[in-house]
Amino acid sequence: MDMTTWVTVGPILLGVGAMAGTLAGLLGVGGGIVIVPVLYWLTEAGLLDVAPDVAMHFAVATSLCTIIPTSISSALAHRRKGSIDMGLVRAWAPFLVLGAILGGGLAAQADARVLALVFGVIALIVALSMLNPKPVTLAEAPPSALWQRAAIAGPIGALSAMMGIGGGTLAVPVLTLLSCPVHKAVGTAAVFGLAISVLGSLGYATAGSAIPGLLPFSVGYINLPAALAISIATVLFAPLGARIAHRLVAQRLRAVFALFLSISAMKMLWEALS
Repeated sequence: MDMTTWVTVGPILLGVGAMAGTLAGLLGVGGGIVIVPVLYWLTEAGLLDVAPDVAMHFAVATSLCTIIPTSISSALAHRRKGSIDMGLVRAWAPFLVLGAILGGGLAAQADARVLALVFGVIALIVALSMLNPKPVTLAEAPPSALWQRAAIAGPIGALSAMMGIGGGTLAVPVLTLLSCPVHKAVGTAAVFGLAISVLGSLGYATAGSAIPGLLPFSVGYINLPAALAISIATVLFAPLGARIAHRLVAQRLRAVFALFLSISAMKMLWEALS
């Protein structure tokens, strides 16, 4: 990106990073639920010179890269609040990692509309489930059997890597369905996001090598200047979100999560189907 582009796009990226960082701390998500649509819309508006057939790949990959520092900042903030279940992290992490590797590889080869459709459908389903005033409980505790952990954590990792999100978008509602308190679910999901974003980013960085139509200073599908600008703001604002989260009642926290998720989902579905 040249200097003129940075003057226009730089403040937008910093603003998106600030919002994503706050959401990361508030909801346990990596911020990708905001970052992916905005990066995609910037390419559609012509502010970022990315070819249409790789625009969604660029958005997803760059978003995943920003989630690495964001997840670290958010997880540290929640750790200080004592809201991370490390036993659950150890039980689910191997399957989340395997799922992220698979999802990142599949997404790098998928059509852009397919990625947008996956993003929109999954995000809308999750948003609707979180708006339910009387959340359904499927179990009294997260399952301990190996196959059950694999069946739950693996798809979370795969779909999160495909969508360019850190895992909290899917992990938070799933954990609440398994009777995990929402504040504990948010904090634990921040750690999940780190594992998913690292493996997903590696997949996009290697699969996108020598692909035409991307921005300068890109490693695979990941654009490093855009990722850096967003990451600076997300890291600064993630602790703020964590502080806000611990001042909100559980139901209000679920409502905030569902609101942002439903807006992003509807917009992305419109883009995919139009």
